[in-house]
Amino acid sequence: MMRKAGERTFENTWRRAGALLDLFSPDECQNYLSNAGYASI
Repeated sequence: MMRKAGERTFENTWRRAGALLDLFSPDECQNYLSNAGYASI
């Protein structure tokens, strides 16, 4: 999604990242991080 957005500035990149994070539920994020091996529990 970030590549498709094609942001070119630091500020716009962070704004886009923040907007994209709203598309995912906390459970989805937790599952992704757990599956990637980043979970502490």
